[in-house]
Amino acid sequence: MMKLLCMGALSIASLYFSQNFPVSAIPENLKKNADAVIRKDFTTIQINRIDDIKYQYYTVTTVLNKDGDSDAQVFIPYEKGDNISDIKVNIYDESGKKVKSFSKSDFGDFANNNQGTFYSNNRVMALSYTPTQYPYTIEFSYQIGDENTIFLPDFVPFRSTNVSLEEAQMKIINKSGIELKTKTYPSAYNYTAVSETDNAGEKTYIYKNVPAIDNAFLLPQPVKILPKVSFALTKFNLEGKQGNIYSWSDFGSWYYNSILQPVSLSTPAIKTEVAALNLQGTTEEKVKKLYQYMQTKTRYIFVALGIGGWQPMLPDEVQKKGYGDCKGLTNYMKTLLDEAGIPSYYSVINSGSSPVSFDKDFPKMGGNHVILMIPTEKGNIWLENTSQQIAFNHLSYNTTDRNVLAIKKDGIELVETPVYTADQSKEKQVLKINLNEDNSISGEGNFSYTGIQYDNNLSLATMSPKERNETMKNLLDLLHFEKIEMKNFLNDRDNAVAKFDLDFKANNYSKNAGNSMIFRAVPIYANNVYKAEENRELPFELRQSFEDEYEINFTIPKNFKVDELPENVTLNSEFGTYKLSFIKNGDGVKVNRAIRINKGLYPKEKYNDYVSFRKKTINIDNSKILISKI
Repeated sequence: MMKLLCMGALSIASLYFSQNFPVSAIPENLKKNADAVIRKDFTTIQINRIDDIKYQYYTVTTVLNKDGDSDAQVFIPYEKGDNISDIKVNIYDESGKKVKSFSKSDFGDFANNNQGTFYSNNRVMALSYTPTQYPYTIEFSYQIGDENTIFLPDFVPFRSTNVSLEEAQMKIINKSGIELKTKTYPSAYNYTAVSETDNAGEKTYIYKNVPAIDNAFLLPQPVKILPKVSFALTKFNLEGKQGNIYSWSDFGSWYYNSILQPVSLSTPAIKTEVAALNLQGTTEEKVKKLYQYMQTKTRYIFVALGIGGWQPMLPDEVQKKGYGDCKGLTNYMKTLLDEAGIPSYYSVINSGSSPVSFDKDFPKMGGNHVILMIPTEKGNIWLENTSQQIAFNHLSYNTTDRNVLAIKKDGIELVETPVYTADQSKEKQVLKINLNEDNSISGEGNFSYTGIQYDNNLSLATMSPKERNETMKNLLDLLHFEKIEMKNFLNDRDNAVAKFDLDFKANNYSKNAGNSMIFRAVPIYANNVYKAEENRELPFELRQSFEDEYEINFTIPKNFKVDELPENVTLNSEFGTYKLSFIKNGDGVKVNRAIRINKGLYPKEKYNDYVSFRKKTINIDNSKILISKI
């Protein structure tokens, strides 16, 4: 049956390759907002046994302009031992005429290592093709066999913006006798829908005529807009380790016993290093001391070895070598806590700037990152183990506000990570500014950041003084700096606060008007451009809540007096609040500014209301103060 199926599949591929693909045949609605158009995307998956799965891929992509090149790259990711065959590539010009063909011998074979990868079984076959004109079309097909049946891909129309789709089809032929679970997640915004047929054990899913998602301002990730179909075998194989996934509990027990327990091994050296720390105090104090000790002696290097890249390095290896990836460093930290008698849980998560959680009702293998959870009477402690700089019990915006798979001996518990409120994600800015008669300003500032704003400034911790000065000069480019110097940078890893001071001088800040000078009330603010959209098609996402508090103290020249101050302003909206107030303060002016933004996924109908709110805040930030000579 396998030979017959493969022969049939090859004949279908041959039929596809007898076609041509003129660009003129693409419907106009699929060209709108598109850099590339997926003409065909056909995948056939045949599951033969618990440890035998075959994939056949056939894609045709038309690239309309240079920005679409990345959506038509020809490559095959694989691991050593995978069986790859029947590789074919054709290139067509705008009229659909074939201009070039490639085969397996034209591909390069490389280690598939991201930056920072040290050890990996991952490889990639890739074809280098430089287009000579646009548009062009790439037709690509291949087959690959695998023994790992735990990773069944989701079926989505596409995964990035500015790509449209004519037709996609996924067919799953299950010959294994193992139950195949499926779940369809409709588009929350009716962007498109999937059709489904089930014929004698062959499930077929189809998308047709899906327009491109334009990369609009504040757009949610496509995964939150598009439909998808998920698949999971109730019994599976991963590098010879077989298990079942009828429930999260079943899967968690397998994960604990097959993935974690074999590498959850302490050593006399690890026992000694924990004992040498002489841990005392509360659970939180002990965890903090262990965590910050671990940070000082390890660094992050990606290691994609061990049961398909999912099993951590042994703690002994991390302890001796001083490096590991998220899996290895988390497992090492867990072992240190075990030696201290403190329970903790290895936790798998979907890391990304827009939160994505696991479905509690549809268990399947997933996630792209690992962190550690330590339950205490006061609440959970969360540890990000890949950074030498990040604060204790602080998760970045890439891992907050979603759930994790906390791996326990008796199964998996889905646990929510923290959500930072606006009060917890705060910038505090105190400026003392001298206005000079030559229209320049000189001043000093104190800055502090917490929550997600701490994350945004954490990169400063590894910079040289020169790099920090250049970073601030570029970041605060509203001012025309003659000089800028950052001093006293502090990464408070106990409390998740970043602090620093600035000394600066900037030219052309004020303008002369006869015997008067006019200057902006707020020197430093985010000067983003907000544009209304009359035909906004999709919702918008404010991904994080935050709050900025500014205190600005202006000292004016001695021979000047304050003539006019703007009115105090307060704005309230569902998206946040804004306040700006002014006080005459002896020989100067004190300005207080506060803005709070509320995170959320908002309907498209409210987009222009948000734009209006932000335009008002920027206009008010540009309020002018008038001083005149005495």
